[in-house]
Amino acid sequence: QLQASGGGLVQAGGSLRLSCAASGFTSRHYTMGWFRQAPGKEREFVATIACGDGTLYADSVKGRFTISRDDPKNTVYLRMNSLKPEDTAVYFCATSPYCTGSPNQGEFGSWGQGTLVTVSS
Repeated sequence: QLQASGGGLVQAGGSLRLSCAASGFTSRHYTMGWFRQAPGKEREFVATIACGDGTLYADSVKGRFTISRDDPKNTVYLRMNSLKPEDTAVYFCATSPYCTGSPNQGEFGSWGQGTLVTVSS
């Protein structure tokens, strides 16, 4: 099970940290990913962290967002800095049994419920 939290309303240029708490399995053994879906748009890749801690980011968030793990807490984070109005979306965390860190959504079989991030201009 995945529980995402940390969303909210923030002004442009601000920061948020999203958390994805895993239960019932060890997240270290999986690629963990963050995806987002803006109103009227398809869900898109944001970032992944592979089993070996390799990270991959969408070009739109590179340099602003950081994905990380906390193994003792079995939690994955997404630190979001310099937020822009176009970052407004529901953010989902997900797991993939493939350890490569691939951003292919089809490889992610378990999804959290999503947390809403709203960035005002």
